[in-house]
Order: sequence, then C-alpha cells, then structure tokens
Amino acid sequence: MAFGFFGSLLILTLLFKHFTCQLPNTDEFYVSNFLKKMGLNSSMSYNFSGSVCSWKGMHCDTKKENLIGLKASSLGLSGIIPDTTIGKLAKLQSLDLSNNKITALPSDIWSLGSLKWLNLSSNQISGSLPNNVGNFGLLEVIDLSGNNFSGEIPATITSLLSLQVLNLAGNGFEWSIPRGILNCKALVSVDLSSNRLNGSLPDGFGAAFPKLKTLNLARNEIHGLDTDFAELMSLTSLNISRNLFKGSVMGVFQGQLKVIDLSMNQFQGHISKVQFNSTYKWSHLVYLDLSENQLSGEISLNLSQAQNLRHLNLAYNRFAIQKFPRIEMLLGLEYLNLSKTNLIGHIPGEISQLSILHTLDVSSNRLCGQIPSLANKSLKVLDVSHNNLSGEIPVSLLEKLPLMERYNFSYNNLTLCALGFSPETFKTAFYGSSNSCPIAANPVLIERRGNGHKGLKLALALTLSTVCLLAGLLILAFGCRRKSRKWVVKQPSYKEEQHISGPFSFQTDSTTWVADVKQATSVPVVIFEKPLLNITFADLLSATSNFDRGTLLAEGKFGPVYRGFLPGGIHVAVKVLVHGSTLTDQEAARELEYLGRIKHPNLVPLTGYCLAGDQRTAIYDYMENGNFQNLLHDLPLGVQATEDWSNDTWVEDNNGIQNVGSEGLLTTWAFRHKIALGTARALAFLHHGCSPPIIHRDVKASSVYLDLNLEPRLSDFGLAKIFGTDLEDEIARSSPGYVPPEFSQLECHASTPKSDIYCFGVVLFELITGRKPIGDDYPEEQETNLVSWVRGLVRKNQGSKAIDPKIRDTGPDYQMEEALKIGYLCTADIPSKRPSMQQIVGLLKDIEPRTSL
Repeated sequence: MAFGFFGSLLILTLLFKHFTCQLPNTDEFYVSNFLKKMGLNSSMSYNFSGSVCSWKGMHCDTKKENLIGLKASSLGLSGIIPDTTIGKLAKLQSLDLSNNKITALPSDIWSLGSLKWLNLSSNQISGSLPNNVGNFGLLEVIDLSGNNFSGEIPATITSLLSLQVLNLAGNGFEWSIPRGILNCKALVSVDLSSNRLNGSLPDGFGAAFPKLKTLNLARNEIHGLDTDFAELMSLTSLNISRNLFKGSVMGVFQGQLKVIDLSMNQFQGHISKVQFNSTYKWSHLVYLDLSENQLSGEISLNLSQAQNLRHLNLAYNRFAIQKFPRIEMLLGLEYLNLSKTNLIGHIPGEISQLSILHTLDVSSNRLCGQIPSLANKSLKVLDVSHNNLSGEIPVSLLEKLPLMERYNFSYNNLTLCALGFSPETFKTAFYGSSNSCPIAANPVLIERRGNGHKGLKLALALTLSTVCLLAGLLILAFGCRRKSRKWVVKQPSYKEEQHISGPFSFQTDSTTWVADVKQATSVPVVIFEKPLLNITFADLLSATSNFDRGTLLAEGKFGPVYRGFLPGGIHVAVKVLVHGSTLTDQEAARELEYLGRIKHPNLVPLTGYCLAGDQRTAIYDYMENGNFQNLLHDLPLGVQATEDWSNDTWVEDNNGIQNVGSEGLLTTWAFRHKIALGTARALAFLHHGCSPPIIHRDVKASSVYLDLNLEPRLSDFGLAKIFGTDLEDEIARSSPGYVPPEFSQLECHASTPKSDIYCFGVVLFELITGRKPIGDDYPEEQETNLVSWVRGLVRKNQGSKAIDPKIRDTGPDYQMEEALKIGYLCTADIPSKRPSMQQIVGLLKDIEPRTSL
C-alpha cells in the first residue's frame, strides 16, 4: 500500500517536472517555439520529446538547468527570427544557425550577454549590423560571412575585447575599416574579404594585433602600403588580393608567413629586392601569388630555399626579359603560373621532375623551341599558348591530353596528328597548329576509297555540273564586261591587284582619309588566327570594293567602318582609324597585337590589323545582329547609327527567333538583363582581368553588339590608346549623354575605370527605360537627360515609373527596380562612390531572372 502510494507520487513528480519545462519562460519553450516558427516540426526528423538537453544540437550546463549551446545549422530554417525565442536564452554561450535561409534577427538577440560563439554564416540576413553587437562583451568568435549585410562595420566593435575570430566575408559592408578594431588585441583571425570596403587601414594596424595569424582583405578597394603589415609578426596567412595596395612588396616578406597573396594590386619595384630581406625564412612559404601587379626586374627569388612551396603565381607583371627560372628544386610544387612574364628561350625539360605538378601556365611569353615531354603524372591543366614554340607536340603528351581538365597550345607554330581530337577541340585548343596526319590515317578518306563505284558516279556528275556552271559564268562575265567597264575597276582581278599603286585616297560623307603606300601588295595584313595567310592591303581593297560607299556600314568617332570578305571566306568589319596617332608603327603594331590577344566571350574579337603608311586599320569579326542602340530604339532597316555594323537586324535561327527588334527578344526583361550582365562582365574583365587594366573610354549603347548566337559583345576596347595620349581622353569626352560629371571639372584630365562605370550606368538606364541618353521627353519633368530623370525617380523611391512599358510584364518589377538602383550607384556624381565592375557583376547576378530565354 505504502509502496503504491510512493510510486504514484514519484510518477506525478516526473510528469510535473516535464510539464513545468513546457511552460512559458523556460529554455525548452523558447527553443521549441523558435524551431517551429522557423519551419521545423517533428515530421522533419526532429524529435521534440524529452528534455531540451536531449534534443539534437542542444547542450546544457552540468546541472541540466540552462541551455548553453544551440546548434541548428543546415536545417532549412527560413524567414525572420521572432522575438521572445532564442533571445531569451539568458545563459546561452554558443549559437550556430549557419547554412539556413534566415532573413533577419530578433531585436532581443543583442541581450545575450553570455554569448562567446556566434555563427550566422551562409544565410540571407540583410540590412546594417546594429551597434548593439557591442553588447557581446564576452564574444570570442563571430562569423557573419555569406549574408547580405550592408553599411558600415559598427564602431562598437571596439567593445569586443575577447574577440579572437572575426569573419564578415561575402557581404556588402562599405566605407573603411573602423579604428575601433584596434582595441580587439586578442584577434587571431580576421576575414573581411568580398565586401565593398575602401579607404586605408587604421594607423597602427600592424602593431595592434600581436596574436593575429590569418588576415584576409581580398576583393575590396582598400588602399595602403606594404609596410602596413610589417609588424604583424605572428601572421602566417595574408591575402590582400584585388585591392589598391602599393609599395615594393618587400615589407610583406617577414615573420612566419606561409601564405602570401598580393595579386591584382598596384605593387611596383624590382622583385629582386625581396631576396635581401634576411629576416624572412623562405622555408615557411607554401603559397605565393604576386600576379597582376607592376613588378619589374628579374625573377630571382630565393626559390632554392622554398622547399615547401606548393603554389607559385607570378603572372602578368612587368619583369625584364629573362630565361625560364630554375624551379626544378621545388619538388613539392603543385601550381605554377608564369604567363606574360617576358620569358624567352626553351621550356626546360627538368620541369618533368615536378611529379605532383597539376597546373602549368606559361602562356603569352616568347618561349621557343620544342615542348618537352612533360612526364608529370599529375598534370591536369596546361597552357603554352601565345608563344613561339615549334616542332611536333610529343606523342606521349598528346596521349595524356584527354585525361586533362584543360589545355591550350594555340598561337604557336606547332604540328600534331589531330586524329584523336574533334574539329571543335582542334580549333579552340590548337589554333595556328598544323595537322600532320597522313592521308591514309584519315578514316573519312579511307571510307571514300572503299566506295569506288559510288564515287565514280558522283565524280562524273560533279564534272558535268562544273562544266555547265563555268560556261554559264563565262557568258555572264562577258556580258557584264560589255555592259559596264566601271565594275571591272571596282572589282579588280588578282592579277590586276599586283599592279595597284598608291597613294590611295578615299572619301565618305564626313571624312577623307589617305593610305600613303606605293604598292598595295607590299603592305601586309596581319590576321592573328591565320598567321600563314599571305594577305595584303590589296586584299582589303578587293574585299571592300576599294572602300566603296556601298560597303560602308557606319561612320563613328574613330572613323568609317566597312564590311568585307577576306580570302578564306573570313567575314570581317574593317574599322579605319582616321584620327592622327602619336604612336610609331612599331608601338601601334605592339598595341594592336596586345589587343588581339585579349579574348572574352563578351568582347568583339580583334581579328587583325593593317598599317598602311600613317593609316591604322583594325579588323574585327563581323557581328551579324547589329548593335544594341539600333535594336533598342527600333531604327528602320538601312538606317545606320554610329558604329552600326549590320544592315539587317532580322534573323531566323534554329530556335525560330525572328525580328530581334521591337517584336522580339529585346522586349523581354530576361534578354535585356542578359545584355546588361554580359556587358558588365566584359568591362569587369578589362578592368580587373587585364594587366595593366584597360579603360574602355567609349562605353555606350552603340558599342554593344549581338553576335550570331545573340550573345552581347562589347567593341572598341583599347582603341583610344592607339591614338596616343593626346587624343584618347578627348575621345572619351565626345559622346553626348555619356560624359561623366567629373569631366566638366578643369582639374580632371584623364579617364579612369570609374568613368567607364558611369557610362555603363547610362547604358543600364537605357536598357530598363528604353529611352535615349538625351533628346527624349520625360513625363512631369523638365530634366534634359536620362540620368537626371532616372536618378530623381530612384531618390523618390518611384523607380517603377521609369520602366519601359515593353518589358514591364515580362518579369518581376522589383528586379528591374533593383537594376535601376545599380545604375544609380554607377552614375554617382563622385567617382569614388561608384562600385567596381566586379561588384556590379555580382549585383546583377543577384537579380538574374530565373526563366531561360
């Protein structure tokens, strides 16, 4: 009886205890409420039964009274965290909500005064980071990476005296790093990469962090000197790539650094000075990237002492002409990039000793001789393009290529038997190479020989057809000769071309230009992808009917553009650069050849060039679908605007796309976004992917073309530089509606990437509004240009009024309004407030329409 009574009492006690845990104001209630309101329930393999201390990812104190650790990463939690949930876990020390879809934090989360470890990475939290973050006085680790935070980094970070790890990477934080960070002297790791930070580092930055081991400031616009890091003696990893740092890099090589990434900055000076830094221990070095700076001198680093080096990238600098550096002692090397480092001589066969090398890039140098066998078993990426290499590609190397991830042998004088490669691969990876396969090895020819009777019948039929065709052509040619002698003069035969003599004078409605050469056949035309073709100025005359007005496509600020077919069926647009140039022939040729090597899917390729006396001529791939300006503003066929290369904007491809103009794809938001993103990628490549960066100076709607596949391509990049410093910036100022406001200031004398960005913003406004930069009427406004009108609407939060009615119902309005805001940032009056093109690409990708074309 007594046993039954006490047993019942015990059961009631346990039930009561569990019941009290479910009451409000308990940790179990707060956590359960949080998880369920964020979309998690028992049906999602999450068990809410039992004590909260037994739940997955929950950790309590030793007495099982208070929750001190909560881990809910990768659970698909979404939306705004409501108040009176996790913000009420008063004793919480560790909070991990990473890899979810959380969009905002509760207001009471900042009251968690016991918090030591906070991980909110890889969510969708936006807005500014509140100053309340300073309430976390005991915080040791904070990771907010991979979100959409914006605004300044709060100055109250100065209160986080115990902070050891600070990770704010992959957000949109702006302005400079706050000086208050200098009080966080316990920091061991700092990652502020991939934000929009600018300005310089706070004074005393290096001396403030005696324990700092890892520092990542990559992909910002921070400026400073190499000496800013001189006192970080505990540092083992430094990444400041894609910023604006200057100096001699010598101050960086110190302490215990294992990883050094200074790529895509503005470091200068002789690299040889680095080896005289006696305090640095090269044996520590594992990763070194100095690419895309302005370093000079010879590559004479203490590589013999860097036995642990795994990654070496010195590409795209201004090194002196030198032979291949000795790297055979770096037996642990896995990645080697020496592209465009002025190397001459042979590729050393000793490179095969690097048994674990997986990437080798020696492109864009002056290397000659044969390619060694490269017996490296781990090789996955090989690029030897744009050199003077010759001879047979080793068979042993060819056999390994199908197992590689990427390879490129283009723009050399190599030979190979391409039997095992598709025509597409041969064209893209072996440009300029000769196919040395014997006829007997060609399966197509073997098959033809096997079909003897069918081949004989086919040959007879073709012979008869050819005879009839030739007879008809002779009759037609004789008749045309008698009818018009002028046509014979305009279309000279090959023999007649041999006797063409100059000088030659040509005239359009607005321009007269002269090619002062004695013999047209003595002036070569350079075609980059077909260097063995013997093409001369006489062929240009023939291709364009002596630069006849019938082949004239347009007259732009650079000069007239003609359409023609060169020998070999090469369809080209010939741009005559009529402005006087201050460059010598050798300088102009070097500049044009450099531009010819610049390849990007969103750039119009420069096919070749010709220097006829003082006249420079640029030859481009022909763009079949015209330019964006004509298509957008529905200019009638045959009416050519500035820089239009196409007489016909009507196409019909395999997908049934017709009339690319007003009734076609250009009336969809998805297609206009595609044009904007493609143009942005092209500019980002010119600004950030070329060394030195290329400033376009003439970005506008008529510079954006559509190729045969309707891909946007930016033209005329780098052309302004051909005219020399006297005219390049005058060209940049001569496009009404696209001139940045700083050009009206007397002290402004030169174009910068920021002026290109302003012009891109104008193009972006045109894409979304369908209006011209100047000359259109604007409702309820007296503004005289597109930029002022749109910026005014965006400031009033009325951007939707500017959207082109033709595309309004083809996509979400909020995406178009976000695009207008991007254009607003691009057209800021102060150049320093405009984002970089890399940032613009990221912003446009964030609003990319999901529907495919």
